[in-house]
Amino acid sequence: MSGIRGRNTKPEIMLRKALHAQGFRFRIHDRTLPGRPDIVLPKWKAVILVQGCFWHGHDCSLFRMPSTRQEFWCEKIEGNRARDARNREKLIGQGWRVFEVWECAMKGPERLNPEQVIEMAASWLREGASTGILRGATAQM
Repeated sequence: MSGIRGRNTKPEIMLRKALHAQGFRFRIHDRTLPGRPDIVLPKWKAVILVQGCFWHGHDCSLFRMPSTRQEFWCEKIEGNRARDARNREKLIGQGWRVFEVWECAMKGPERLNPEQVIEMAASWLREGASTGILRGATAQM
């Protein structure tokens, strides 16, 4: 597990490059905010969280509970989910807008095309909605 990257993942980098190309300026992994959000856009008072489907226990085709050490993995993934919920609530409580982009939106059989992902993220930023979720083959804003 120590070799698994928690920051600067491929989906995160792809999203950052595309947002930057569209003129959005941001900070990454701001230590002063709860959970160190992946992308912080101070001008828009918004954060974007890029969530890995396995590590955050997303209900999609990319998540499958390991068959070995199930007690450990259940505890680990549930802990991640609980921490995500706490951090999300703290961010919202501090007045931040929160957008979650799940890995399945950019990878796997349910993935959207990259232009769709970028356009949905950019339109969420511009529209000013307080929260949003982008999943594979579906978006909720």
